[in-house]
Amino acid sequence: MNRAMICAALMALSTAPTWAQDACPNRGELDTLYCDANKDLVADAPTDPKKWRDPSTLVWAYTPVEDPAVYANIFKPFTEHLEKCTGKRTVYYPVQSNAAEIEAMRSGRLHFAGFSTGPTGFAVNLAGAVPFAAKGLGEEVRGYNLLAIVKASSPYQKLTDLKGKKVAHTSPSSNSGNLAPRVLFPDEGLTTDADYKPLMSGGHDKSILGVVSGDYDMAAVASDVYDRMITRGTIKKDDTRIIYRSPVFPTSSFAYAHDLKPELAKKLTECFYAFRFPPAMTKEFNGDDRFLPITYLKEWKVVREVAEKSGTPYNKSAYDAENRREAEAAAKKAAEAAAKAGQPAAPKP
Repeated sequence: MNRAMICAALMALSTAPTWAQDACPNRGELDTLYCDANKDLVADAPTDPKKWRDPSTLVWAYTPVEDPAVYANIFKPFTEHLEKCTGKRTVYYPVQSNAAEIEAMRSGRLHFAGFSTGPTGFAVNLAGAVPFAAKGLGEEVRGYNLLAIVKASSPYQKLTDLKGKKVAHTSPSSNSGNLAPRVLFPDEGLTTDADYKPLMSGGHDKSILGVVSGDYDMAAVASDVYDRMITRGTIKKDDTRIIYRSPVFPTSSFAYAHDLKPELAKKLTECFYAFRFPPAMTKEFNGDDRFLPITYLKEWKVVREVAEKSGTPYNKSAYDAENRREAEAAAKKAAEAAAKAGQPAAPKP
């Protein structure tokens, strides 16, 4: 995400109107825009029906864990199903970063969205997202693992071999791409920042391709993205080796904006649960064939614990810090690319 987008996001976070402090009996970790009177950890619908939204066109997005353009065609049958089921024109909007997706929902430009595991917490607390579904198979909500992958021909066999090496993380808010490695790798003898300085690649697919090309010695990535890239033929299974696999985390959540008209939110959830993936979509999502009910309170408990232990709670100050680090990493990467191409680096804003 470029610096202008980040500034716009932070400006919106700092200038948006807030609830009166005495109007909300419980807020928890939610931003002051929202209230959680029933203590389910997500924003309640506005009590004033005049603040409910019932748009004629629904706009949605899917997490940019890979090139957003990849998913435009993959989700086309689903988008068409939603149009028929809800009776509303439905538009898929490709977003370029987690922060851009969160800000789009907070500002009202997205009515529902798929958020990756880590950013789900920021979407809930800062954008009023209400997670209600996740991909699954049959009655099982499926998850994914944090993988540490290396090039197949490399000498690395265990995490401790990567001390002082080039290790890729994806983005600051990513669970498997940044937060989970900080919490789980030290138990294996490799501590982020002390034993290596993580290099932010900007995406799981970019980390994986970077390992294959030799740009990185190791990458921390999500197993579902890794498996999809093998299935799709983007990489060969023999290109890499897995030297670490974590316990299972929940996969991406699907959430609607808290201020949708309750009848519309209910209809949207029903439409999600009624949809069955066509064969191409099932193949793309590693066998998943439907959307199943989830709650942020229950299914995201382990993710919240990782965020807390990594020193990255899902609040505004952590979000601001994440965006600053992401901007710095993007600027550094752009400067390195320019230097490699023999071009002068762009001046700092």
